[in-house]
Amino acid sequence: MRRSMKLAAVVLSGSLGMASLAACGAKSTDSSSAGSGDGSLKVGMAYDIGGRGDQSFNDSAARGLDKAKSELGVSVTEAEAKPGEAEADKETRLKNLIDAGYKTIVAVGFVYQPAVNKLAKDNPDVKFAIIDSNDKEQPSNVTSLLFAEQEGSYLAGVAAANKSKAKHVGFIGGVQTELIKKFEAGYKAGVKSVDPNITVETTYLTTPPDFTGFTSPDKGKEAAQGQLDKGADVVYTAAGSSGNGAIEAVANAGKLAIGVDSDQANQPALAKYKGAIMTSMVKNVDTAVFSYIQSVKQGQNPTGIKLFDLKAQGVSLATTGGKIDDIQDKLKAATDAITSGATTIPTAPVQ
Repeated sequence: MRRSMKLAAVVLSGSLGMASLAACGAKSTDSSSAGSGDGSLKVGMAYDIGGRGDQSFNDSAARGLDKAKSELGVSVTEAEAKPGEAEADKETRLKNLIDAGYKTIVAVGFVYQPAVNKLAKDNPDVKFAIIDSNDKEQPSNVTSLLFAEQEGSYLAGVAAANKSKAKHVGFIGGVQTELIKKFEAGYKAGVKSVDPNITVETTYLTTPPDFTGFTSPDKGKEAAQGQLDKGADVVYTAAGSSGNGAIEAVANAGKLAIGVDSDQANQPALAKYKGAIMTSMVKNVDTAVFSYIQSVKQGQNPTGIKLFDLKAQGVSLATTGGKIDDIQDKLKAATDAITSGATTIPTAPVQ
């Protein structure tokens, strides 16, 4: 799902920088007059596949960037990935931002880790943030923005188990990676905490190096239909824009869907199906992105790992539509058990 935008080009130093950004699909904006800053901080954001407009993960990152532009007055440029691109393309995208004068760069997604490591070593004066990845070998000018996806997914599992009439639910992962397995692990643990006899269907759309599982609504729709045909009546999908297809299938069947990353019941592109979205496991990537940019703007030197867990409100369940209002007591009890340390959520699925 791509976005067509008309954005004013930021004035870049040198025609080479402008040409390079154009070549990598970058979209630039000057700092807004409504911003509180002076526009001296230039922030580049490199999206994962799906880009702005995916109604999910990338859009959450984009909201954080938009807030930084509006409230902090920073100048921003957005660079989008291409499906099936080579590792060299990621390096080129980041390098073009650096060459254009961007000294603060946010890489959206773990797929950027090798490129970030290489360019951070080569450019120690540039500050990098990478979402959803942490490499012990990464340079000191890299900050990892991580989330406790398993904790939010546990709550999604509690909700699913309480709402399932068939005692049969499903999980769809976009790509079978360690990250998405955290969603699966937490969800299954939450379901089983309510009723260990509930059946949980699990489907992954693709396996690495095929990452199209994050950008294929048709695959999501087919997988969801398969789980519905087996009897599932609640389906949780952690698959980027592929989840849009899953939500469509679930809605058409009159069953319940659980969205991911953004509050998907509030996404315009999914308005037709919002009645079927009982909740979304919201991953507050926007909060992490804004927090990181704000710390740089304030002259700090962020580095290492910044964890946004349930206690820090890095993950949560959306309540749009009121479909989980009647089980808030159960969700609060589960939340309290996690934040107090009484319940520890697995990060890998239990076999």
